[in-house]
Amino acid sequence: MRLPYFPSRDFPLILAPMAGISEAPFRQLCRRFGADVLMTEFLSAEAIRRGIRRTLEGAEFEELERPIGVQIYGADPEAMARAAAIVTEEYRPEFIDINFGCPVKKVVQRNGGSGCLRDLDLVERIVRAAVAATDLPVTVKTRSGWSEEGRDPVTIALRMQDAGARAFTLHPRTRTQMFAGKADWDEIARVVEALEIPVVGNGDVASAADILRLQRHTGCAAVMVGRGSFGNPWIFRDGRALLDGEPTPEPPGAEERFAVALEHARLAVRLQGESRKTVIEFRKHLGWYTRGLPGAAHLRERLLRVESMAEAESVFREYLEIGLVGSRE
Repeated sequence: MRLPYFPSRDFPLILAPMAGISEAPFRQLCRRFGADVLMTEFLSAEAIRRGIRRTLEGAEFEELERPIGVQIYGADPEAMARAAAIVTEEYRPEFIDINFGCPVKKVVQRNGGSGCLRDLDLVERIVRAAVAATDLPVTVKTRSGWSEEGRDPVTIALRMQDAGARAFTLHPRTRTQMFAGKADWDEIARVVEALEIPVVGNGDVASAADILRLQRHTGCAAVMVGRGSFGNPWIFRDGRALLDGEPTPEPPGAEERFAVALEHARLAVRLQGESRKTVIEFRKHLGWYTRGLPGAAHLRERLLRVESMAEAESVFREYLEIGLVGSRE
């Protein structure tokens, strides 16, 4: 079953919407490495309705990022409908996704994200309101429930389908689990069996092998990759190779990792400006690119203190010139 916003591939790989991560530089890098569908960070519907510039900037994207979805969250059906209409009119992505999965406290405190799962009637009203406000496909991303007591992903999914959602993404943990424990892929399989719309699998996709395992385990229509992509855009390339029955490419060595990290950095400077703020926010990416390298802890410590992209490049160059010193982390 193909996704309504990407009918040209049987099994697309999707970059998850992640606050502070799924910005344009990282989206474009992941597209180059094989991500079929991109998504923005999740954006407050109330801020979109009020015209808050910083939030509206989060909905912007370049043409090369298509197909792309803009994800919104909120607990007020009227605000969600207005946000869906504004996104449709001003940005025209391929689809609009509603976030009922974010477990972050400051979002949940306003009843947004997974906080909505405490009131499924409200969730259904939100989806219906958004669907009525746009001609774009509206999709939903959620968790399996608020807590173990109310864990019922099939019922949640069926209600989303009945409300007009055109695709459904499940991260099979509850909100109270946060990211602890293990994602229950059996729940994704049960949702796949129950729904008539495409189901996207998400959760604990840390490697290319996990992409293939999740597909085979659940029969889902696509896989959404989140934290497994941190410092690792190669996960999309390698996942596609496995799905196509091709040999997995050799993992990137230090030189390739650093080259891609600097490509990512240059994209950040071009799209976000060459400022100290850009550098500080980018430090986490620099650290992620070092994972698994000899001496990674010391290297990461240096990168998390850089004040410019040029300084990061110097740190990388020095590492390569001195040689791979230290124990493997």
